[in-house]
Amino acid sequence: MSGMIELSGVSKSYGGVPALTDISLRIERGMVHAILGENGAGKSTLMKLLAGVIAPDTGTITIDGIARRFSSPRDAGALGIVCMFQELSLMPHLTVGDNLMLGDGGRPFAWIGRHARDAARRTLDSVGGTHIALAQRIADLPLADRQLVEIAKAIHRRPRVLILDEATSALTAERVATVFAVIRRLRDEGTAILFISHRMYEIDALADKVSVFRNGRHIETFAAGSRSRDAMIGLMVGQPLTELFPERVAPPSAEIPPILSCRGLRWSSVLDGIDLDVRPGEIIGLGGLDGQGQQHVMHAIFGVLRRLEGTVSLDGKALGAMTPVRAKAPGTDIALVPEDRKTEGLILDISIADNLRLASLGRKPFGLLQARTPADAAIERLVERLALTYGQLSDPVKTLSGGNQQKVVLAKWLALGPRCLLLMDPTRGIDVRTKAQIYRLLQDLAAEGLAIVIQSTDYEELIHLCHRVHVFYRGRVSREMSSDEVTPDALIAAALNAHAGSSAQ
Repeated sequence: MSGMIELSGVSKSYGGVPALTDISLRIERGMVHAILGENGAGKSTLMKLLAGVIAPDTGTITIDGIARRFSSPRDAGALGIVCMFQELSLMPHLTVGDNLMLGDGGRPFAWIGRHARDAARRTLDSVGGTHIALAQRIADLPLADRQLVEIAKAIHRRPRVLILDEATSALTAERVATVFAVIRRLRDEGTAILFISHRMYEIDALADKVSVFRNGRHIETFAAGSRSRDAMIGLMVGQPLTELFPERVAPPSAEIPPILSCRGLRWSSVLDGIDLDVRPGEIIGLGGLDGQGQQHVMHAIFGVLRRLEGTVSLDGKALGAMTPVRAKAPGTDIALVPEDRKTEGLILDISIADNLRLASLGRKPFGLLQARTPADAAIERLVERLALTYGQLSDPVKTLSGGNQQKVVLAKWLALGPRCLLLMDPTRGIDVRTKAQIYRLLQDLAAEGLAIVIQSTDYEELIHLCHRVHVFYRGRVSREMSSDEVTPDALIAAALNAHAGSSAQ
């Protein structure tokens, strides 16, 4: 099969710092070609070159045997190259339908004909978006639904080359399976697909060919299935990574009273009588299909939801009406790391240092830019402990890689010394080395007595990190499993409420 796209001797530098060096690569029709590498390996630069966002300094990009040099993304789009970047490109104040039409003539959705409307509906349905109305505003959708719309937007343009960067990072296993079915159909129809993911099991399930990048260089290309996960990780990081998931710390005794307890939590039609206990030194996982209530439990505990029924107790004492300010206050000491670090966890245009101080705003009298805060010493220790990689702390936090941004979000909360840490998809879209660092940190924190609740769409995290897992179905806990009961099949069965003896109806 001839190469649809070929790169030969392609290099790109920024300010004299190489981002890609002498890259030669072939991307073929009818194939899912996975690109693996740590943050900073050159994957994003490669995507931008192919999408026409930037031009190479040296080398050639050949498409269908003709050397091409794009001056803009429009040039790449005219040849059928469509790119879905990890950072969503949706317009939040436009409707889903309007966003699907972007890049397709730009006409407002209300102005297009019935045939085009039906085509947009079919595309959204094909990726698992049957529950999303075309008239909904993007700003009103949860992150997982926004990601589905972004995928649908890319597919709706009928690409010849589809580039997907962490396309499924906010999706549950069920949604991922639906999207993968669409990708396989496109592959079988002859579309060339470049697939970037930090979830190794997604590479195993989808890729036909794998290329590994490290420090801006193309290390190796091989057939999918011909290398073990450990071997692929070793190629990415340049040395064997002995353990992605560290050994789980021993669970606390059932005789130890919980730090945090929830009883009968009900909210709107989303939560229907949730009970939950978390002991010091325990890691509890929340899983299930998307939108079954697990994210809302985290918001309920942290005081985000209004008119919440039921009780949240700390050390056996009911907390009463909660707000985020009260949740993080001394004496309560609950921290929440949200699922979308870009919009909910950070202020991208201010400095790394000021982002690290954000959580301590209510604990000091003179505002954010005070010379030194009570949490600064703890922040300095955490920056070292988390191996945060940065230029200057005065640099805008948006200059950091995704993994380092997530470390900033973690550090700003851990600096307050919480007793209970709530984590929503804590490793979404970050590389394996950073994942391993965060997993080790969480086990160490549990060993130090911190109570941790993880809501995750990555079933491997639930299997390998947690002492107990609560799987949600229609706003209730479908099943609670101990660590030795948690398997992919058990998680899926519980998520679908298919296990025997279910109490959720």
